[in-house]
Amino acid sequence: MEQVIKEIVCKHLESNKVIGNSQHGFVKNKSCHTNLIAFFDKITSLVDKGEAVDVIYLDFSKAFDTVSHDILIDKLGKYNLDRATIRWVHNWLDNRSQRVVVNGSKSCWKGITSGVPQGSVLGPVLFNIFINDVDIGIESTLIKFADDTKLGGVATSLEDRDIIQNDLSKLEKWSEVNRMRFNKEKCKVLHLGRNNQFHTYKMGSDCLGRSMAERDLGVIVDHKLNMSQQCD
Repeated sequence: MEQVIKEIVCKHLESNKVIGNSQHGFVKNKSCHTNLIAFFDKITSLVDKGEAVDVIYLDFSKAFDTVSHDILIDKLGKYNLDRATIRWVHNWLDNRSQRVVVNGSKSCWKGITSGVPQGSVLGPVLFNIFINDVDIGIESTLIKFADDTKLGGVATSLEDRDIIQNDLSKLEKWSEVNRMRFNKEKCKVLHLGRNNQFHTYKMGSDCLGRSMAERDLGVIVDHKLNMSQQCD
C-alpha cells in the first residue's frame, strides 16, 4: 500500500514541479553525482576567476526523526495533494508509540508526534516534501541530498559575506519554525580561494568552526580543491 501511495504522491510532485531543483536525494534522474557536479562546477569556476568562496556544510540533528507530523500534513495540503491521500498519510503516521527496554526493564509507552519511519518506502518522499521550502529566500547557492545540505557563495567582499551570514540566519529561523535543529558543532565552514579572509560565521549565537577538508557525499573535498586527499 505504501508503494501505491508513493506513486500517487510522486506523480503529483513531478507533474506540478513541487520539489525544487536544489534537492538531489530520492528524486528521479538525480543522484550524489548530480549533486556534486552541480554544486562544485559553480564553486570551482568562481575560484578560478579569483573569487574567494565560502562553503558551509550544514548538519541537521536527527533530521528524519524530528519531522513534525502536524507541520508535514500542513505542507501536504499547501502542495495541493488530494484530501484522501493526505488523510491516508495522516493515519499512517498517527497512533504510533515507542518504549525503551534495557536489561529487561521497560519504560512506559510514549506517543510519537514526529519523525518519518526510516527504512519505509514513503519516508524519504515525505522528508523531501518537508524540507523542500528550506531554501526559500536564500540568495547563496544551496543544494541538498535529502538532509545533507551545503550553502556556498562568493566571500570576496564584506557585502558578499553579509549575504552568506543573512542566509544562515534565515536557515536558523526556518529550523525554529519547523521544529528542527542544526547540530552546530558539526556545521563547518570550508574557505576556498587565495584571497579568502577566513570570515567567522554564526548561527544564532554560536560561531561555526572552520574545516580544512570535508567528506561530501563520500568524496573528500579539501580547501585547495585539488582532490589529493580523495585520491589517497
